[in-house]
Amino acid sequence: MRRLLTSLVIAMTIAGSAPALAVQVVPPGNRHAEQPDIPGASVRRTKGTKTTFDLKYEKVYDLLSTDHELMGKIKKVSNAYGINPIHVIGAIVGEHTYNVDAYDRLQAYYVKAASYAGESFRFAYEGESVDDFVDRPQFAACNGKSDSYTLWTCREDVWESDFRGKTIGGKSFPNNRFSAVFFQPFYAGQTFGLGQVNPLTALMLSDLVSRVSGYPKLNEKNAGSVYKAIMDPDISLAFVAASIRRSIDDYREIAGVDISDNPGVTATLYNVGNSRKRAAALAAKNRSSGTTIWPEENYYGWLINDKLDELKGLF
Repeated sequence: MRRLLTSLVIAMTIAGSAPALAVQVVPPGNRHAEQPDIPGASVRRTKGTKTTFDLKYEKVYDLLSTDHELMGKIKKVSNAYGINPIHVIGAIVGEHTYNVDAYDRLQAYYVKAASYAGESFRFAYEGESVDDFVDRPQFAACNGKSDSYTLWTCREDVWESDFRGKTIGGKSFPNNRFSAVFFQPFYAGQTFGLGQVNPLTALMLSDLVSRVSGYPKLNEKNAGSVYKAIMDPDISLAFVAASIRRSIDDYREIAGVDISDNPGVTATLYNVGNSRKRAAALAAKNRSSGTTIWPEENYYGWLINDKLDELKGLF
């Protein structure tokens, strides 16, 4: 009951005066009988480190089952955001099975985070800082957005429509994601920390995390503070939970479906991102088909649902 009340308060804070929809609960389990294909990049990365997905899963499972301090933090942050801990566990397991290797203990994440302390870098592309970039006239419609989620989502939409893969004023922009072009100053595709949070995602969720967890709001002008947030396990767990909370609320408010009892779906959205757009696409499909089409899990979410009983045994 306490988690439900917390969830409702957070959802009301996010949704404001949005009209209520008739909500349908997504059935448990996987929609696919077999695991969808794993991307080649993940396969190559795992082979390159001379390991397997099974071994990586076992490693992160062992970390969670033996690190009682970490599990305590996961339960606490999940309660704060009104979600079941299995969603946070699913995100961490998925990331460390398919994207990175888990460290042996929580302290190793703190050490890794400390190694970036004091580093001087900024979010930019070919000498143009992202702060200057979003001052361009194409982003004018975003200026009235006060919440960090709607502000950065708007800016990401403008990037997709007006800049991605195009030449503007003699300057060519890559046919790549906004986050990959401007928010990864070390190398493309880089995410960090226990939850492998993307810097742009952290900026989007900054207001929600500040309201619920009390951490200072992030600013794109201070890239170091963004990386501290996503590297520090205590802070990054709040962003993991906030991301899942946001996905659940987006699907409820936009598509009229409740995904909170299907960790495979929330894990999938944690992996692929853009929950707002995906919820809108699902809503459009359901309207045009006249039937109920459920959100489907990808390879990452499929694993979480497949291992659900084992993962629930962690708490």
